[in-house]
Amino acid sequence: MQLPQSFNQVLADSIRENWTRNSMSDYGEFTFQYKDVARIIEKIHILFEAAGVRKGDKIALCGRNQSRWGIAFFATLTYGAVAVPVLHEFHPEQVHQIVNHSEARLLFVGQQVWKKINADEMPNLAGILSNEDYNVLFARTPEIKEAREKLNLLFGERYPDSFRPENISYHKDEPEELAVINYTSGTTSNSKGVMIPYRALWSNTQFAYEVLEDKLLPGDAVLSMLPMAHMYGMAFEFLFEFTRGIHINFLTKVPSPVILMKALADIKPGILICVPLIIEKIVRKAVLPKIKDPKVRLLMNLPVIGDQIKKKICEGMKQAFGGRYYEVIIGGAALNQEIEALLKDVGFNYTIGYGATECAPILAYEDWTRFRQGSCGKAAPRMELRIDSPDPENIPGEILARGMNVMLGYYKNPEATAETLVDGWYHTGDLGIIDAEGNVFIKGRSKNMLLGANGQNIYPEEIEDKLSSLPMVQECVVIQKGEKMYGLVYPDMEQAKKLNLGMNELKAIMEQNRKDLNLQIPAYEQLAGIRIMEHEFEKTPKRSIKRFLYKDAEI
Repeated sequence: MQLPQSFNQVLADSIRENWTRNSMSDYGEFTFQYKDVARIIEKIHILFEAAGVRKGDKIALCGRNQSRWGIAFFATLTYGAVAVPVLHEFHPEQVHQIVNHSEARLLFVGQQVWKKINADEMPNLAGILSNEDYNVLFARTPEIKEAREKLNLLFGERYPDSFRPENISYHKDEPEELAVINYTSGTTSNSKGVMIPYRALWSNTQFAYEVLEDKLLPGDAVLSMLPMAHMYGMAFEFLFEFTRGIHINFLTKVPSPVILMKALADIKPGILICVPLIIEKIVRKAVLPKIKDPKVRLLMNLPVIGDQIKKKICEGMKQAFGGRYYEVIIGGAALNQEIEALLKDVGFNYTIGYGATECAPILAYEDWTRFRQGSCGKAAPRMELRIDSPDPENIPGEILARGMNVMLGYYKNPEATAETLVDGWYHTGDLGIIDAEGNVFIKGRSKNMLLGANGQNIYPEEIEDKLSSLPMVQECVVIQKGEKMYGLVYPDMEQAKKLNLGMNELKAIMEQNRKDLNLQIPAYEQLAGIRIMEHEFEKTPKRSIKRFLYKDAEI
């Protein structure tokens, strides 16, 4: 399908077509209809003008997911400025650094972020506005404060006959024009500013429309849990839904099990986007303990009774997620193989996608009814994938991608851009194979790959997958010291407390885990020891472990 002339035109069309539908809600608090969003966008444009913002200037946004964050984001694009989403979990120093590096002129912040940052550390900002009400928290010139105080009056003067759908007039973007600078969450290295063009935003939202066209309809609802400052959540819990006339419910609080289950029961989302951590926690706590009973396992292997038990397990999981969704799309990190095998066995309607910030984010996907277990789908529309390997079906190589979703490069970092974009191909840094049907199987990160004593390729993620299925292991990382492999394990402390297990007992369990694991893997991958970690591993906001922090850990 030919690229439309303007992504902002898609936004304008959706607002007009869904004028009186619910658009965004802060769950449990308030709701904006599409017409409300349109009016607030115009008011923010007035603030931009007062602050001297020009087309192409950068506007940073940092705070928890909420409706006014989303509206400020759309106001930025439709004005012709460049949005710079900043993960609110970043340390204040990182926020200062990103705002300065991106040359942002304005910053929208949530209350928690505002308490921690220092405006003096960001000298190029004209002002800082609140995500809660767009009040001016800090300004270097009086004009923006005056405009905020008179905003309703200025809006009324501009639109004396009220603001109507025909009044909408947005910046006409070009496909290669810069829309967003998204700073990566730093799983393997420091953050880089990924320059995302309008064509990539359109292609990702169009992809979601193509694969969910008759599954998610205007007026349906979704629950937004992933950070919108990360492209996974932005594309598939926000941008697509807004262009489709879908009601977005932002879970503005920390998603504790109680809050999350209530929200899912209330909203009954038409689709669920999540990271493996959520699925794994639910399965480990609510499902695995029940089916590990020898009697239940025996019954599950019987033809008729087994099918009934599996159906009951699957139905219980579906109800836990609201009961009316089409599928659960899992992404952002690898799903444990034991958990995935169980999901497949009971007939749970899940699928696993593959993406990267540099592709805004989708690279591969497949509908759950055709999804191949262990894979992460097939190349997404308008994308081409290949394996840098002499035998792509059997010998892992780096996954390369090209197509409409690929970034323009890294902001003010030509060296990193040249290393990552080569002859039109984006080098993902991931290792994998592609079978004859086009299914992609990821083996690990090229930066994480280790070399055995005799030159064997060792993929720590595969060892970790097996280790994480063993007793009392909640999180783990495999590292190399010289020619030996070691495991770092954060135990299931909640379970340990219930069983009254002390450190000596945990060490004994981990030693047995090491022996059991070594029976399952080749000699060159076997662990020489396991170290118990006292605290959870530090993670990125998408819940991936920051592996690079632990490669030199003491054993």
